[in-house]
Amino acid sequence: MSVRADAETLRSIPIFAECDPMHLQLLAFSSERQMFAAGDVVIKQGLRGGSAYLILSGRAAVYSGDDKIGVADPGAFLGEAGMIGDLPYSMTARAAEVLIAARIDRGLFMRLAAEYPAFGAAVLKVMRARLNGSMADLTEVQRQFVEAHSFKDL
Repeated sequence: MSVRADAETLRSIPIFAECDPMHLQLLAFSSERQMFAAGDVVIKQGLRGGSAYLILSGRAAVYSGDDKIGVADPGAFLGEAGMIGDLPYSMTARAAEVLIAARIDRGLFMRLAAEYPAFGAAVLKVMRARLNGSMADLTEVQRQFVEAHSFKDL
């Protein structure tokens, strides 16, 4: 894939949808291609998220603990919240077949955000909206829990 094609793939990812194409081309150009054999771990739940991976070809099985929860196809971006927030990964992804990914390391991402504040602001805007959506979901669960009958009443 070309840098432009990788940048367009990045643009299709919600957290980068509002970013300037030039910034995405810089990110794509500076990323490192990495190949995983079938069965290799791409990211591991609980480990610190130093990098995120844009799947360029191949597929990955995604797990929460020992439970398979999905499949990540080309265009999927794995580990972005862990990479951006310097947090542990919330899932494990294992290559289901030969997989090629663009690895975006936290240092690269933070350097781009520091040198181009508009890039950082665009990503932060989307992350803030995601967080607000999650908080709204939790507030609704809390409301339902408070309104629910006690198990003792059953």
